[in-house]
Amino acid sequence: MATSTKSTKKTTKAKAEAKGQQIVFDPSADRSAVAEQARANPSILVALVENLSTEARRIRQFSAAAIGVISESDPEILVVYIPHIVDALHRPEAQTRWESLEVLTRVVAYDPAACDDAILGAEGSLYDEESGTARLAAVRFLCAYGALDAKRSAKVWPLLDEAIQCYHGDPEFQDMLISVINFASGKISKDVRTSLASRMGFDATNARGALKRRATQIVDLCKKN
Repeated sequence: MATSTKSTKKTTKAKAEAKGQQIVFDPSADRSAVAEQARANPSILVALVENLSTEARRIRQFSAAAIGVISESDPEILVVYIPHIVDALHRPEAQTRWESLEVLTRVVAYDPAACDDAILGAEGSLYDEESGTARLAAVRFLCAYGALDAKRSAKVWPLLDEAIQCYHGDPEFQDMLISVINFASGKISKDVRTSLASRMGFDATNARGALKRRATQIVDLCKKN
């Protein structure tokens, strides 16, 4: 509790400092360099987060990408900003959404309840007809969220089940299955295990190559656990 309070105070102070200065991001800048600056300066991090809701599409995309870089090594510092990142799932452009979904995939284990509201936004990207990257990011988040416990696995399983059927032949499908393997390795419910094993059973028996191997691994995990 003391750590959480300290973190909240630090965030509040950073927001106050950010409001006292104008931080302008050049969308052509090096996102990794900006991410490094944000790690050292909470005011910059706050500005990045707030820019997820700015009217400028390129600024939203750049900020989401920089936050994504931060999440790769320091996901914990983003936990307090989960509501802002969840809100970014409703932006019109695919990149802001998929970058935000990847961030949530990395932070969800730190505060699953804070990510409950991300399901609706993830569902929107799951059915993005124009962006396979957004669809893949949605599957990754849903798998990470659902793997945490039985109740959450049941909540996301209908979406994952439909995705497995809809995107079976898509270029991203093999990467989707990697996330499904992680899902099957998690704390999913018995009913979900049974349904997932049944869904992947045909490919485990009849497919070839990587698809067969991954399908078989998923079925084996469901039966083992």
